[in-house]
Amino acid sequence: MTMDLKPLANAPRVLFQIQLEPLQGSRFQPTGFPGLGAATFETRAGTSLLVESAQSLANRLEAVCWDEAAQAPRKALEGISYVRVERHKKYFTSTLTESHRINSPYILEGKKDRSFVNKLKEELGGLDVGPVDRKLLGRTLLKFDVMSLLHGVFLAKGDLAGGRLRVARALSAFVEADGVRVAASGGVKNDHVNPSGSTKEGFGNVPFARDEFTAERITLYVNVDLAQVRGYGLGEKVEKLLVLLALYKVRALLSGSLRFRTACDLKVVTPEPITAEAPRGLALPPLEVLEAELRGAIKACEGDMVVTTVTYEDELKKGKETADSGDNDGEDDTTDDSSEK
Repeated sequence: MTMDLKPLANAPRVLFQIQLEPLQGSRFQPTGFPGLGAATFETRAGTSLLVESAQSLANRLEAVCWDEAAQAPRKALEGISYVRVERHKKYFTSTLTESHRINSPYILEGKKDRSFVNKLKEELGGLDVGPVDRKLLGRTLLKFDVMSLLHGVFLAKGDLAGGRLRVARALSAFVEADGVRVAASGGVKNDHVNPSGSTKEGFGNVPFARDEFTAERITLYVNVDLAQVRGYGLGEKVEKLLVLLALYKVRALLSGSLRFRTACDLKVVTPEPITAEAPRGLALPPLEVLEAELRGAIKACEGDMVVTTVTYEDELKKGKETADSGDNDGEDDTTDDSSEK
């Protein structure tokens, strides 16, 4: 089986609406924001809820491309461009795992290794004044970090075209729940040794309240901006690669774990084949088909992409806001949306 991309030739977007539900039971824990909590909002149909934001889904769509054990892209993606950061001669981080991607401070702010920053300046020379040459920017991002063309990037450094180099997301996704109701619960952190001890010091029994939710419907929305992909002006081979990468990410996400948080473990209930809302009739291929197609698309673009290694040997210092802050409450959802990709 091969994938026919002809239905996308004149389409401005690929849109999916994929239905999810809790893996067990009916309750789930949504994403939370500091000072706000759960992001509920009113629509004509009633109360809805943001379950997973576009920022968090961008991180998860990147994570499905990374082999944590090998500390490298998954085998099907061998040959894609990305920046690898090493520290003390060991893997440290990469553009595939950094929230700010190629704009990561571990890539651009290292004081001992300026080689990549200088290379970027050289590649992007001529963009310091006048309108930004989008094709030159696109070609440079393709060369060093192809995923930036899908997930967007903001090169905020003043010495890189005055900090004007931005690319919006071409692939975005988020999860919303409709017809939601609060499922209030709670518990207690038990201290069987010293139940009446000082809770400020971590001792004693600590009761707590907890709000989860139920929903009539949970939907994963996906948007692939084909017009933006074509607008890079990088040619049909690159356009095909970017579309396949976007679809691969979506399929890999759906084929893996949808456990967004401790108490938010979801599953896909939309029956196969999963078809797009637009263009009508486009089916999301199986993972093995996309992997096979990707190998050919990556090979066709291999001369346009490189893997770059940067070293970061600077001292890791705590910022004042980190040093002064207390421990979090142990939940793993309150910082999901703190960084824009």
